[in-house]
Amino acid sequence: MAARSISRRGAVGLALLASASLALPGCSPTGEKDDGDRGLAALGEPTPVALSHATQFSLDAYESGYRLATLASGERLLIVPEGATVPERLPEDIAVIRRPLENVYLASTGMICLVDAIGALDAIGVSSVRAEDSPVPAFAERLESGEISYGGIYRAPDYELIAATGCPLAIENTNIDHVPEVRAKLEELGVAVLMEQSSREGDMLGRLEWVKLMGALFDREDEAAEVFDDVARRVEEAAAEGPAGRTVTFFYVNEDGAAVTRRSGDYFCQMIEAAGGAYVSFSEEGATESSPTTVTVEMERFYEGARDADVIVYNGTIDGGVTSLEALVEKNALLADFRAVRNGDVWTCDSNLYQQITSMADIISDLRSAIAGSGEPTTFVWRLE
Repeated sequence: MAARSISRRGAVGLALLASASLALPGCSPTGEKDDGDRGLAALGEPTPVALSHATQFSLDAYESGYRLATLASGERLLIVPEGATVPERLPEDIAVIRRPLENVYLASTGMICLVDAIGALDAIGVSSVRAEDSPVPAFAERLESGEISYGGIYRAPDYELIAATGCPLAIENTNIDHVPEVRAKLEELGVAVLMEQSSREGDMLGRLEWVKLMGALFDREDEAAEVFDDVARRVEEAAAEGPAGRTVTFFYVNEDGAAVTRRSGDYFCQMIEAAGGAYVSFSEEGATESSPTTVTVEMERFYEGARDADVIVYNGTIDGGVTSLEALVEKNALLADFRAVRNGDVWTCDSNLYQQITSMADIISDLRSAIAGSGEPTTFVWRLE
């Protein structure tokens, strides 16, 4: 039986009904007493699942095996264990997810490594990720073999394929908010939509802790806890060496010739600092534009603030990157005068860097090698010649 959800239009209608009921204190729109979460009460008293770093979701566990996920965006999903029934009279804003999950539509690239880490790739039937763009080899192999079908990009999915496959759940990232019509259509087809918000986590380990929500969805909670604890331990070990005494700038050059940098405190800046680097940041004041994670500054201002940085890591995750120091300087002649360029301390990375959450400790170790100049082999960053 397909999981049920509620469209944005339906939510607006419910809100209007709720406001109309305010004239009758203590009553629901039907005239009955409204206890807020009628239906959930039948499951007993929930126990919050302990989260040490994530702030963009919470998870409540019930003794009967049910799990209630509440996202920072306000969405709620009730995960129903195999063989159990859906409680009657659930609040209409709660989408129902039934275990065991099969034929899930996975559109969030960032969740691929988490689903893989808990051994749940068998439950994925459709993806918006092509094999050549997969950050996980096992996922790419399944796409190539046809075990997972390519279902089009997130903003224009193959609805016929999704419907024919019987997808009960779509795991999207925050980009789905830009195409609400896609979400509405998926829900119309009976597909519950989970918009994962790991990119909004303020702590780098908060992004990783979304593995616990994936564990709840796919009935791999023990595996998820083990993955989180193991990676968090290795991150702590990788960060234990302390400051390397060198400054680092991380940026890319956009089409307008401006430098796009990560905000101070951003999760990737935290990784640079965990690797011993002192991140060169820019305030939003004087920026040409900004986002929750980036600050864009004109090259002249960037030159003034970053020219003496000891190490450059060029962000190749966005614009395809650069393959040499010459190619970097071609983006703007001012870059030739940067200390790191003159000394040959320029590194880069590719588009998979942001999608390898479970490799966080290894990325920090690679950054440590780049920053400290240890000469140790690296996987996720490499020096430009």
